[in-house]
Amino acid sequence: MAPKGMIWVANKTFIQGAKANDFYAMEREKPGHKVTVDGFYIDETEVTNAQFNVFVEATGYKTVAERPIDWEVMKKSLPLGIQKPHDSLLQPGSLIFNKNINKVATMGDYSQWWIWKIGANWKHPEGPESNIDGKDAYPVVHVAFKDALAYCKWANRRLPTEAEWEAAAQGTRTNQIYTWGDNPKDLNSRANTWQGVFPVKNESKDGFAFIAPIKSYEPNSIGIYDMLGNVWELTSDLYNEGYYKTLDVSKPIINPKGAAKSFNPFNPYQTEYIIKGGSFLCHASYCASFRISAKMGFSFDSGSDHVGFRTVVTKAMLAAKSQRN
Repeated sequence: MAPKGMIWVANKTFIQGAKANDFYAMEREKPGHKVTVDGFYIDETEVTNAQFNVFVEATGYKTVAERPIDWEVMKKSLPLGIQKPHDSLLQPGSLIFNKNINKVATMGDYSQWWIWKIGANWKHPEGPESNIDGKDAYPVVHVAFKDALAYCKWANRRLPTEAEWEAAAQGTRTNQIYTWGDNPKDLNSRANTWQGVFPVKNESKDGFAFIAPIKSYEPNSIGIYDMLGNVWELTSDLYNEGYYKTLDVSKPIINPKGAAKSFNPFNPYQTEYIIKGGSFLCHASYCASFRISAKMGFSFDSGSDHVGFRTVVTKAMLAAKSQRN
């Protein structure tokens, strides 16, 4: 019997990475290759504010975005010679999308639409003046990788591997681009993404300008919600730009765990983990990451208002907990 709020994903062999007919597929998603994963349970939705609050109430946990910043630790992941910012800037906070941007100089400079907001965290997603009152059913955001791991440890769960995440997103299928099939025309009715001109005009044709409550759209073929759009989802795999090109794709790869080292040429000093599924900010003109194979790297020690997570558990993990009890 499945744990409450979780869906069984049967063991399967499928195509991980770029699909042959995917116009938007990026080099980091290539080549597509056969993968086999063992069965597991996965959350039917992202972890919500309500669920994360239960964890915090039970443990007293403080997220990374709520903790004082230690410059001696931070500078280890920065290029040599970077000067320490003024103490007034080294305050707890997180990244939020700039909703008031009305023009951009170049699409190559994403700092134009991201703001470091002191006081932004999971309880105050837009800054200290905001709150999550009435938003129990929204995905929790502003969680760093280590925050997600702490939740998983408490809940007897773990983060999915990238392969497990894609297996779950495929549902009953093995080679589709989107969680509903291959038709991009269904995007606005099946996922919370950006419509209009990114990042200056959002026409909200899908019903939501920014983040949406869980289960606002139909689930995939096995009952899993919101795997595309809304918020990116953390996985346990390290992000390595060229990892797929190092694989032996002549036969299925069994239960892959991802690259041994993180590498992003655009952020070489940071350890990054793979995030999947895209978010409410994804648009065809920019990242087009509203696809199963899409992925990005995300620094292990930071969060933002468009990144959350869901968890998995295996039968072996459940059995081990039962024996301990």
